[in-house]
Amino acid sequence: MLCGQNVTMTLKEKLETDLSAAIKGRDEVRTRTLRMVLTAVKNEEVAGKQVRVLSDDDVVKVLTREAKKRREAATAFDDAGRTESAQAERDEGVVLEEYLPAQLGEAELTALVADAIAESGAAGPRANGAGR
Repeated sequence: MLCGQNVTMTLKEKLETDLSAAIKGRDEVRTRTLRMVLTAVKNEEVAGKQVRVLSDDDVVKVLTREAKKRREAATAFDDAGRTESAQAERDEGVVLEEYLPAQLGEAELTALVADAIAESGAAGPRANGAGR
């Protein structure tokens, strides 16, 4: 902290700080994963006609997209019998998940849907769109 000020770090800054720590700690998986995602963030910042700084929400979208790529690649490697490559992709996915918001479990999602249905007063699929 700087002179007692409350300084909050952006998600991109946290990724950069964690990358430095991973390099110093010789954590190869974390280092390559954070380098990859920071490259994706920088590419997103310069995409389009004007350079922009990504918000934390935009960085989360990049992280989500990269995590999805890791899952898909792991599945493809598994299907091809390349278990080491599949595991490397899963390891990178684990690192990325640390920076993403927690996903709802099936029970939590079911409860939210049930609450929404009860709140809307829908009696079944035929009530879909009613009240508009």
